Amino acid sequence: MKLPRRHFLHLAVGAAALPAVSRIAMAQSYPSRPVRIIAATGSGGAPDILARLMGQWLSERLGQQFVTENRPGGGHNIGTEAVVRAAPDGYTLLLVDPSAWINATLYEKLNYNFIRDIAPVAGIVLLPLVMVVHPSVPAKTVPELIAYAKANPGKLNMASPGIATPGHVAGELFKMMAGVHMVHVPYRGGAAALTDLTGGQVQVFFPSTSLAIEQIRAGKLRPLAVTTAHSLGGAARPPDRGRVRPRLRGERSAWRWRSQAHARGNYRQAQQRD
Repeated sequence: MKLPRRHFLHLAVGAAALPAVSRIAMAQSYPSRPVRIIAATGSGGAPDILARLMGQWLSERLGQQFVTENRPGGGHNIGTEAVVRAAPDGYTLLLVDPSAWINATLYEKLNYNFIRDIAPVAGIVLLPLVMVVHPSVPAKTVPELIAYAKANPGKLNMASPGIATPGHVAGELFKMMAGVHMVHVPYRGGAAALTDLTGGQVQVFFPSTSLAIEQIRAGKLRPLAVTTAHSLGGAARPPDRGRVRPRLRGERSAWRWRSQAHARGNYRQAQQRD
């Protein structure tokens, strides 16, 4: 049986379009069950807060539960590995922050390859870090803090949300560029670090602005500078022209970005769903 050429072309085009139509149909049916969002930090920190806000928004928009699950520890490696080991079906999402690429350079051997094993879904937010100190610290500007730290080496304790987190790296970069010695105290998440900072157990911290803004507004913490080229406005505006720029060579900016991703695989519903 010979098919007319026009009929044959119609069939060929239809067959070629079937996979795309199938993927679109699957994407439109996603999600058909609850979705997990892994926050690789403890509850109360900036990643946890953002994951819950995004989960609520997605639940309202897509009609399924998006449940935040905290997997702290290991400089975010534990949470990331949990997503890598999950089925690549779009039902286990990861809230990603700069620790993903920091870990790739810091650790010689990881149980995953972030670029190979994780597929991006969407960017969410870009947050600056802010240098804050406990009110008991006599410094009110960055140069004053440097002078105090040099006169009292090892006396200041610098908190971080954990090894290889943006707050840790920003603090270490500041110490290196300013030539000061502060003792690093890692925590299992930013909320725990912030609690001890407001209590005076540690004196210096580089949190995201979203984590520290309420304590700054309440006068419980003193902001000295942000780690970006542009200053903050309002109650969080630091006195030192808003920038970490204390007679240091060159320019450095530190941002904390967050996005969502999932285990890489053939099933890309989470990426295709508008």
